Amino acid sequence: MAEEALWTRARLGRCGPPLDLLTASFRRHVYAPHAHDEYTIGVCVGGSEVIDYRGGHIRTGPGTIVVLEPGEMHTGGPGTTTDGYAYRALYAEPSLLADGTLGGLPHFREPLLDDPELATALRVTHTELSACPDPLETESRLPWLLTALACRHSTARVPTDPVPGGDHIAHVVRDRLADELTAPPSLALLAADLGLSRYQLLRAFRTTMGIPPYAWLAQHRVSKARGLLEAGLRPAEVAGLVGFADQAHLTRWFRRVLGVTPAAYRNSVQDS
Repeated sequence: MAEEALWTRARLGRCGPPLDLLTASFRRHVYAPHAHDEYTIGVCVGGSEVIDYRGGHIRTGPGTIVVLEPGEMHTGGPGTTTDGYAYRALYAEPSLLADGTLGGLPHFREPLLDDPELATALRVTHTELSACPDPLETESRLPWLLTALACRHSTARVPTDPVPGGDHIAHVVRDRLADELTAPPSLALLAADLGLSRYQLLRAFRTTMGIPPYAWLAQHRVSKARGLLEAGLRPAEVAGLVGFADQAHLTRWFRRVLGVTPAAYRNSVQDS
């Protein structure tokens, strides 16, 4: 296991606040005592780490989630002399966990959590956003997951009342995303325009459309890309024209939606 720490800075919406993602793999590294202003949320993906926290010791294992609250001093180091430890972590402003919950800032009585479903979702989301930190995707996925984390494992409570006018809200958001295909507005901005929290907007959109905003927009972009590929444009050209970060981003979504790569699709329709 190499000594490696890779940082990725994502943004919560276009021109939105930053959120840092850490991919770490250590054999010997021991952190000095320190604290963060944000919630530190990590998923162990290999080995074992021992963390000194709140006067005790936390020992992680693959698949466990660790939540360290803002301002809490802690250290971290290898749990054994041979295996090292590897984890994925994100650093979330407190408001991200409070936005979709009731009862003030979430308090996690237990820092070590056993929740395989949520651990997998956090790990997959972290990996995909680290590879391509699309602002709308970051803003659609992370607040939703962090609210789920807070509601399942903290003192916070989840609102259960439906968002009034959910269908109308979803259609307004859908139309704005379609109209601003290449530079979509942030969900925080759209929510403010509608007098909602970002989490209320996400709930309304998911309930009505069945998928989060970034997934709807990605599928809409794929639909637009098909027409440009049929007109003879190359995938590398099409990606930017419909708002994807690059050709790889276009290819990832094109395969998800249509089962083929943009190049294969272009060749097939050109041949026919």
